[in-house]
Amino acid sequence: MKNYDVILFDLDGTLTDSGDGIMDAAAWAMEKMGLPPRERAWMRRFVGPPLLDSFRDLCGLGEADRVRAVAYYREYYGEKGILENSLYPGIPEMLGALRAAGKRLVIATSKAEPVARQVVANLRLGPFFEYVAGGRLDGTRTEKDEVIAYALESCGAPGRSRAVMVGDRYYDLLGARKAGVDSVGVLYGYGSREEMTRAGATYVAATVEELGGILLGRDARAPADAGE
Repeated sequence: MKNYDVILFDLDGTLTDSGDGIMDAAAWAMEKMGLPPRERAWMRRFVGPPLLDSFRDLCGLGEADRVRAVAYYREYYGEKGILENSLYPGIPEMLGALRAAGKRLVIATSKAEPVARQVVANLRLGPFFEYVAGGRLDGTRTEKDEVIAYALESCGAPGRSRAVMVGDRYYDLLGARKAGVDSVGVLYGYGSREEMTRAGATYVAATVEELGGILLGRDARAPADAGE
């Protein structure tokens, strides 16, 4: 197994359980746009992909309307949704072990960068990470491969062969593949094992403990054997 030097982490569904805040903000935006309410299971689809894509793909909104929907979303999320967020158990301990092992840790999220930085500050994750990379408020730089490239450039990473992306949705893994880095798909977030395998994850981790083992080089579980 590779000994990765730079570890890029998605935020929502990977480090933090942020689903309630995201789904509540999306539901608020849909109501403001005059869209019918949807069941909670359906709303889970908003966790992960860029908001502009979700309002287009899930709600069928055109360009102008989805920009308005994102504005409504941020209206709710900035006041309430950002607080509906917590760390998954074991995350601080895992991050501490990675830092102690000399790993360079970076956030790479499609969430708007100022919002991502606020989440990191609220949950006291700042000391673990050397950079927080996210999308722009104008809706650009939200494709995951773009965020990954920006994150690696911003932290001065020398190359991509020793970097790995950790995420919980297909979007993270496809972005990693497009950016030319390995990936770890986690199953404790909002994605399924089938989704991880279909997206071409290099490794799959069912728990935070398994994830730490993979990133420290102690356990390498590929999608094909991750369920054994």
